[in-house]
Amino acid sequence: MTITVIIAFCLLLLIAYLFDFTSSKTKIPPVILLLLLGWVVRQLTGLFGLSLPDFSPVLPVLGTIGLILIVLEGSLELELNASKSGLIAKSFLGALAPMFALAFILAYAFHMLGYGSLKDGLINAIPLCVISSAIAIPSVRNLSAPNREFVIYESSLSDIFGVLLFNFLALNDTIDKFSVGNFALELLIITVVSFIATIGLSLLLSKIEHHIKFVPIILLVVLIYAVSKLYHLPGLIFILIFGLFIGNLEELKRFQWINKLKPDELSKEVTKFKELTIEGAFLVRSLFFLLFGFLIETAEVLNTDTLFWAVGIVLLITLLRAVQLKVSRLPLQPLLFVAPRGLITILLFLSIEPAHTLEIVNKSLIVQVILLSAVLMMVGLMTNKTRNI
Repeated sequence: MTITVIIAFCLLLLIAYLFDFTSSKTKIPPVILLLLLGWVVRQLTGLFGLSLPDFSPVLPVLGTIGLILIVLEGSLELELNASKSGLIAKSFLGALAPMFALAFILAYAFHMLGYGSLKDGLINAIPLCVISSAIAIPSVRNLSAPNREFVIYESSLSDIFGVLLFNFLALNDTIDKFSVGNFALELLIITVVSFIATIGLSLLLSKIEHHIKFVPIILLVVLIYAVSKLYHLPGLIFILIFGLFIGNLEELKRFQWINKLKPDELSKEVTKFKELTIEGAFLVRSLFFLLFGFLIETAEVLNTDTLFWAVGIVLLITLLRAVQLKVSRLPLQPLLFVAPRGLITILLFLSIEPAHTLEIVNKSLIVQVILLSAVLMMVGLMTNKTRNI
């Protein structure tokens, strides 16, 4: 039995690699194929009467680690210089404005239809408003550099803003000046902690001479994120700051104190660290979506009670994105279609306390929105006629 499990595990991950390797040719987002593969495995286990343990508790753990590695991978790819200021501003607008607009529209609709209070509506709407960096970043490798960078910035910031807004609403019974002040204090604390931890980790990366050096750094990154979550601090800000710092050592050389880190030597280690992060992110992301696909019930995908809502939400996402891209003077094709929902949507949905859950926002709706947004992105990328340079 053990050997069979190992064989199945290796085969599934090799198939996942094949999906990722061929996605540039097929233009099919690997997540769609991974979800389908997981669902097929579920049907086969039922067909052959195989008894497997309940994997549901594993999903949030994989999702959290995957989120850390994916945001770290994305931040390592970003360049910080004066020429990027306009792009960063547009990404900031793209991540924040549609999220707020969609969240309030959905929350108001839920509230007016009698599904709960406006605050509960917002808590349930936010998971549907976050662009998934886990799906978006791997899917735009073949777009032009400006479009690719915009998606990386936008989706990473969307993850962070989504988690911040969700935690702010979920952890505060009342929204007043005291809760806002406490939230601002938490942001200040995590920013200070992030800079201190980033300098410490960078020193470790440059000083460790043992042949094993990258795994401890990644474990420390995960540990700092987990501890920050225990104290309800926005840990993704730390991940973003750390990735941006070590990924932009050349730009930071003008500061004298950076020379103490020996940036030229450290850059070589960062290159290796980046390669390990990319491969780790692929592994965890693949396992997450395979497992989520395995846990999907066919009835949830075909649930007609939520399908109308799912289609309406995806159309609203597309409409708001079109307005945002026009305001930012960015090309509609193919960026209009690159707004998938995925890993962070699932994680936030699973984090909703029973007291705040709404009947309409259930697993069927989440699955349908994720699949429809991924299919829409696939169609948009397949029909993209612009040159990818």
